[in-house]
Amino acid sequence: MRWLAAVSSGAVLALVLWDAFETVVVPRRVSRRLRLTRIFYRATWHPFAAGARRIRSVKRRESVLSVYGPLSLLLLLAVWAVGLILGFGLLHYALGSRIGMSGTPPGLALDLYFSGTTFFTLGLGDATPQGWRARVFTIVEGGMGFGFLALVIGYFPVIYQAFSRRESDITLLDARAGSPPSAAELLRRHQGADGAAALETLLREWERWAAQLLETHLSYPLLAYFRSQHTNESWLQALTAVLDASALLMVASVKGA
Repeated sequence: MRWLAAVSSGAVLALVLWDAFETVVVPRRVSRRLRLTRIFYRATWHPFAAGARRIRSVKRRESVLSVYGPLSLLLLLAVWAVGLILGFGLLHYALGSRIGMSGTPPGLALDLYFSGTTFFTLGLGDATPQGWRARVFTIVEGGMGFGFLALVIGYFPVIYQAFSRRESDITLLDARAGSPPSAAELLRRHQGADGAAALETLLREWERWAAQLLETHLSYPLLAYFRSQHTNESWLQALTAVLDASALLMVASVKGA
């Protein structure tokens, strides 16, 4: 039983640490199919979206769906934390449950409790490691918990900065293409010589915006679940309107030639 706990501990720790590294640290798309993050989003998004589709009011449905992005980020971090606590708890159990606590017999439950208090650096002192191996793994888990919290604190601003950059141009597009944006309205509001020059500038800016969108959404795919703050605004809808307008301009230039 102890050897099974040791193998399970190594597998859980390796899976969680590598998944967190690929999701947060690696600045490129990860194409591997068997990933904890991918499984988490597939398991949570479909039930959440199915429940939201039952809401008849479009405004209320969009409000509910807008919660999923930030909530999923918090839940994903919680899954990683629980996985690391479970992994170190199984590791202590594999070492023979060398955790001492007055009035509590040693066992897996005590190992998991001690792992949780160590990971979140609570330092309650009611449970103590017995033996050098248990002490060494306690230090390792305490440092990992501290690093995990630092990673979370640094990860949140990166996500919300990318979200803010994405939304700023979408908000500005309301005055150019209506709300919700459409290619026909975008072209109608840019008639004439001055409008054509302004439209050319706008399309150049959106070319750069699309490149930034590709970079951020490949590095942080969960940004695709973050919805715009205002009604009738969507990064996908805005991009579609600009692409449709570009296609219409290309067709018009070919016919004019």
